[in-house]
Amino acid sequence: MTSNASSTGGQFLSLHLLETLVAVLPVRDENGAPKSIVYGGTERHMITSQARRRAERVHTRDRANAGIGSLAGRSTGIRTREWALFAGRELASAHGWDSDEAVRTARAVIEATGLKFGEPAKKTVANLTKVLLFAPSDAGVRIAAHINEQAEELRPWTAEYLAAQATAAARTKKAGRKADQEADEAGEAGEGAAGAEAKLPALPTATRAAVLTAFAPRDAIDIALYGRFLAEIADSPNVDGAVQSSHAFTVHEAEQVDDFYAAADDAKLDRKKNALDFLDVADDAGAGMTGYQSLITGTFYRHAVLDRFKLRRNLQAAGMTVAEAEEASVAAEAEFVTAFVDAFPEAKKNSTASTGSLPILVLAFEAERPYNYAAAFQAPIDENPLDKGGEGPAGPAAVKRLVKHHIFVSGRRPDIRSSRVLTYDPQVDELLGSLKIPDVQPVTSAEELTA
Repeated sequence: MTSNASSTGGQFLSLHLLETLVAVLPVRDENGAPKSIVYGGTERHMITSQARRRAERVHTRDRANAGIGSLAGRSTGIRTREWALFAGRELASAHGWDSDEAVRTARAVIEATGLKFGEPAKKTVANLTKVLLFAPSDAGVRIAAHINEQAEELRPWTAEYLAAQATAAARTKKAGRKADQEADEAGEAGEGAAGAEAKLPALPTATRAAVLTAFAPRDAIDIALYGRFLAEIADSPNVDGAVQSSHAFTVHEAEQVDDFYAAADDAKLDRKKNALDFLDVADDAGAGMTGYQSLITGTFYRHAVLDRFKLRRNLQAAGMTVAEAEEASVAAEAEFVTAFVDAFPEAKKNSTASTGSLPILVLAFEAERPYNYAAAFQAPIDENPLDKGGEGPAGPAAVKRLVKHHIFVSGRRPDIRSSRVLTYDPQVDELLGSLKIPDVQPVTSAEELTA
């Protein structure tokens, strides 16, 4: 399989971004606290690459589905545990199956292909796969269409499969009780019901092939970009993504605020406002609910890189011709850059308006290997005024550091070329003009960041 170099230049497109966020909480740990790392001897706030990548992937998918951008109308993927439900609903709505039978059949078919499901006795998870599966969004439709076409064969197979499952479960339960009883009599721990399971009927070969084809990456652009890993089905292809993403971190020491809030109870306040005597007012005193929420503020550095060769190889491996992969890759690159600049994790978006943030600087360039500039901020920025030995506000100071670092590195690595910078901050725009950066082209839109 051949993979041509992109006509736009080097194999890797490196993106570096600085953004200033105020009183937000876009990602948090299991205790609801901001995530952090220690770097350069100081604690920094962190926004994980997982949160960023999902925001970018969903941004790309939503625009494509809405007919917006360079990927308008192209196939994208969805990551979910609900494929049996998707296929079942399609069987019921498009092919007239009974809803319960449709879901039972879809679950049996997908399970027999190799994916494990939740415990049948637990209704909330019984029809959900145990792992998230990232597959083309039309996979459920394709599976349902095949089941309906092969209904004459699959209906009796499903009945046999479910009966064998029930027999195996009964044997397992009985053998487990017997083993526990014998262990109690011997004073030993029971070993359960090893070997008690009945053999399940094999899924028809054509149906297994149809499910594997439905779940294959095919032409889903975001799977080629971000990759997927599926260990449960050995013959369903994994995809090593073409996009590498780093965790974002503050370029200065972290400062966290635990914001105390009091939520008003409208009914109580209405009664208090209309109280006729002192006792009424006393009964309705106090807030409806109080608590704390952690908020973070800072200037963050983040980085991502697109491997143009790998993107083309992924799309060709999924079945595209060289010409089709080239066309799709150019469109995917443009949309990836747009998502990198515009997408933002949506946690606390309504209470912090975080998704309205714009980067103060984006630096893009092409090279023959990735370049991560996190080292430029190993020493945290000191935001004290210049006359007190500091570097001033973190935003402009970080721009100076990043630009200086890039000029220094690019002077020693001749493969770096086609450097471009974008800013949405008028003060930074003036700063860039005063720095007189050699061999760096200012641009005014995200689309211009890729040649």
